Formats: sequence, structure tokens, C-alpha cells
Amino acid sequence: MKFFIADAFTKEVFGGNPAGVVILGEGNDFPDDETMRKTAAELRYSETAFIKFLSEADADGAYDAFNVRYFTPAAEVDLCGHATIASFSCLREAGLVKPGTTVLNKTLAGDLNIIVGEDSIMMDMAAPEYLGTIDDETTLRELYEVLGIKYEDNIPVLEEQCLANGGDGSGLKPEIISTGLPDIMLPAASREELNKMAPDFPALTELTRRLNVVSVHAFTLDGGRHRRGSASGGSDDVTAYCRDFAPLYDIDEEAATGTANGSLTYYLQRNEIVPSKTECLFVQGEAMGRPSEIRSAADGPAIKVGGTAAILVEGEISL
Repeated sequence: MKFFIADAFTKEVFGGNPAGVVILGEGNDFPDDETMRKTAAELRYSETAFIKFLSEADADGAYDAFNVRYFTPAAEVDLCGHATIASFSCLREAGLVKPGTTVLNKTLAGDLNIIVGEDSIMMDMAAPEYLGTIDDETTLRELYEVLGIKYEDNIPVLEEQCLANGGDGSGLKPEIISTGLPDIMLPAASREELNKMAPDFPALTELTRRLNVVSVHAFTLDGGRHRRGSASGGSDDVTAYCRDFAPLYDIDEEAATGTANGSLTYYLQRNEIVPSKTECLFVQGEAMGRPSEIRSAADGPAIKVGGTAAILVEGEISL
């Protein structure tokens, strides 16, 4: 079996979010679940993808349909954005998919189209779902404080910012959104608040278990380009700066998360921060010293997420 380590959402190695990628031989089925989980734990990356061929090769040895399964060191997850970008970048490098084509990725989150570019990969997200708003003060206080910041320094400030931008003063509230995995979209009032987050990970583990979510995806619009209706602010190309915490799945913090940023795109649409047809750029991983750039493209409810990847290791693995 071919084996790769690739850094997703970056053009350079040692940036972005690393993932393991295992490409099964033609005609081979997946190893048993525990073997795949142990392999992910041995590699110690947040996710390792296992790729099975679903179609026959064309005359050039390329395929157009795959089944990809994703394992953290703790468990299987339905979908992983950065491991998908890494996987199809590695398949392209190995000559198993062709640039300029669209191929099928069959996942536990559904059948998703993957657009293979010359130097980037864009992936369909599962249909976005709004799963609820966290708006009771007790849970809001708990959520912000378990992240190591204060409710008072964020929610009231966000309400003031909303009023200043012509809103009704209700501000942004954390919402649970899924584009394959349910995550909490948690707004921070400033980059300073985002950067000083220092979660109590055991408490955050229990809170995310109780709320039935994979991660807390914290973000701020401070310093970025964003829109409410036709008004725009900021001068650079960044839509939002992000951090993502998923200790329930043995991932204290991730440098880049495709599915969560797909959900963030939908959240920003729902709250009229960006239009329904838009392109976004999210910066993540700065707090980890692994800066990442995640791009999304939305056309109404249809959302794609993608970026580049840099391959660090290629070899053979025995399972």
C-alpha cells in the first residue's frame, strides 16, 4: 500500500495541517476498523485517510471514484476536510487522478464531488444544516469560560458591533452547524480574544460530548474583509481568523479544518455577513505556528472548500 504524509491548506511543508494518507492496492478492501484506528494512533496525526478504489483505471492508470474513510487516534469520523485535500493531492501526485477532472469521493457523510486542479483541490461539502443556536446565558458563559476567555468581553461587545454595523443589536451567537460534521461556530470579539484562548481541555471534552458536537470552531471577523448586506469592511483578502478545538476526538487544536470552515461559510451566510454567492478565505493555525489558508466557494446552499497541499513523505506501509 502506498503511504503519504501531506500538509494540507499550505504550499509549503511544515505549514498547514498534516494528515496521513494510505492508498489501498487495487482490488483491496479496507483493513478492519481497529487496525485503521491503531494506524492513525501510531502516526499521531489528527486524521489518517484510507482510500479504496471504486472504479477501474482508464488507459492512463487514473480512476474516477473512491471510497475514503477517516480515522482519528480515537475513532472513525464521517468526513475530514484537510485529510480529503491531502488525499486527492497525493492521488494526483501518484498519477491516480488527472488534473482538470471531477471525481467521486464516497464517504460516511455522503457522496461528494472532488474537483482536481493543477495545484489545488476543491471538495463539495455535505448539504449545510443549522442545528441550533446557543443563546441561554448559562451555557454561553460556560462555553466562553471553558475556552479561557470571558463572556462579558465577547457577547456584549459583539452586540455593540452589530448595532454599529446597522444590525438590530442581537449580535452574533454561537450556532451548531454541520457540513458533514456538527461543530459549534463561536464568534470572538477580536483577534486578541481569539489569540488568548487557552481551553480547559477536560472540561471542553465533556461540554462537546454533552452538546453532541465534534469541535468548537472559534473565529473573529476582526481584521478581515467581511460584508453585512452591501457594506464592506477591512482591506485584506481574509474573511475570518479561526481556531478549532476538538479534544473529544483527541485533537486539542487543529491547524486547518475544511469541514468546520465550510460550516463557517454557511454561518456567515445565515447571519448576512457574506452574500449567498461568495468566496471566502479563512486563516487558521497561527497559534500553533502552522499558518493555513482555507478557501471556500458558496453558490447558495452549495459549498465547496479547498486549497493546496505539500507532500512531505512518500513510501510503502504494511498492514
